Amino acid sequence: MFDQIRSAQLEDDKLLKKREMVQNGTAENFSIDDCGCLRFRNQICIPNTSELKELILREAHDSSFAMHPGGTKMYRDLRELYWWPGMKRDIVEFVSKCLTCQRVKVEHQVPTGLFQPINIPEWKWDRIMMDFITGLPLSASKKNAIWVIVDRLTKSAHFIAVRTDWSLQN
Repeated sequence: MFDQIRSAQLEDDKLLKKREMVQNGTAENFSIDDCGCLRFRNQICIPNTSELKELILREAHDSSFAMHPGGTKMYRDLRELYWWPGMKRDIVEFVSKCLTCQRVKVEHQVPTGLFQPINIPEWKWDRIMMDFITGLPLSASKKNAIWVIVDRLTKSAHFIAVRTDWSLQN
């Protein structure tokens, strides 16, 4: 596979330009190793050919040693060896299309606890909820908000016109 990558690098126009920049000394983070392979931060540059990417992704995901890792684990493993633009997106798409992963992988979420009963008020206006409706135009009495107070037992409500510039001392 290493020979395939190296020969495909010589056919990719963008990687050929990067190779020229390395030889001129103008490319940061890119280098050419002893075998003549272009590397980005010591990771092998993969040309923009879907066959090579598919081969690498299949090997990292479906092999008997890999055992269908999730997208995050697979990305962490592959980024140490390989690099190509849009690599993370390609890995996530590849894993999302795997039928085995869709059937077997479970969500790792904490299970919800037992339902907690809501305390029912024993008398009206014993428990209330409040909210404000703001951003209203100024009324004739210079009010620009509504204070909403709702009884939790009867669901009856009071709507009180207020001003938003009232201080806490009023």
